[in-house]
Amino acid sequence: MEFLYSFLWIIIVFAVFMIVCRWIIYQKAGKPGWAAIIPIYSTLVLLEIIRKPWWWLLLMLIPGVNIVFAIWAINLLSKSFGKNEGFTIGLILLPIIFYPILAFDNSAQYIYANTNEVNDIGGE
Repeated sequence: MEFLYSFLWIIIVFAVFMIVCRWIIYQKAGKPGWAAIIPIYSTLVLLEIIRKPWWWLLLMLIPGVNIVFAIWAINLLSKSFGKNEGFTIGLILLPIIFYPILAFDNSAQYIYANTNEVNDIGGE
């Protein structure tokens, strides 16, 4: 039983750390950090960060389609901070390492800071 409590504490620490990382990523993108902890609103803010329309949220609710759009959104998040597809793979497979890099690395700057337009599904 003690092992389960220890494991639970480790999971809680990692979860809080990932929330802090998302909070900082949102702030780097000029959005409120607290938006990272509100379930549906955080996805809408993420869509604003990657410059995609709000109705992508509806596509992320369709089973099967949501996997494709989630990976696409992670790729666009990576690109919106000046990273490449290799970094996207890292965000997907090793998020505990790559999200903190995105959050705490000073070289990862939000590249859409000067524009406010939202692209449609086909454009980048």
